[in-house]
Amino acid sequence: MPHGGKRAGAGAKKGSLQKSTLDKLAAREFVRQRVTEALGPMVDAQVSHAKGLQYLVYRDKKSGKFERVKALEDVDQDENTIEVWEKDPSVQAFTDLLNRALDKPAEQVQKLELSGTLDVVSILRQRHKKREGEK
Repeated sequence: MPHGGKRAGAGAKKGSLQKSTLDKLAAREFVRQRVTEALGPMVDAQVSHAKGLQYLVYRDKKSGKFERVKALEDVDQDENTIEVWEKDPSVQAFTDLLNRALDKPAEQVQKLELSGTLDVVSILRQRHKKREGEK
């Protein structure tokens, strides 16, 4: 038998997957399951973001910094100023929600028809001659 070349039965079997591919598939399935479990709250958050967010902040009189209120019990209302801040609605979040819910709109195909010929070299030479004549 000569050295090299194709040998019968050598190599991975057709359709078999490498260990690295199997690891990626397992990781992808793990992430898919975790995302699916948390899908409800994530969709609610995206809808809220698309509508615009509101949150309560207080201004610490000592530092002058604004901080988000996590619980009203944590804020000394006599010592701090409380305000409601709004974040504008997100067009990107709204677009993403629509694309996922209703499918992304099809791209419009535009047809461009050209006819005739164009001799670019002769046009450029004519312009060059005109500019030299102006000098």
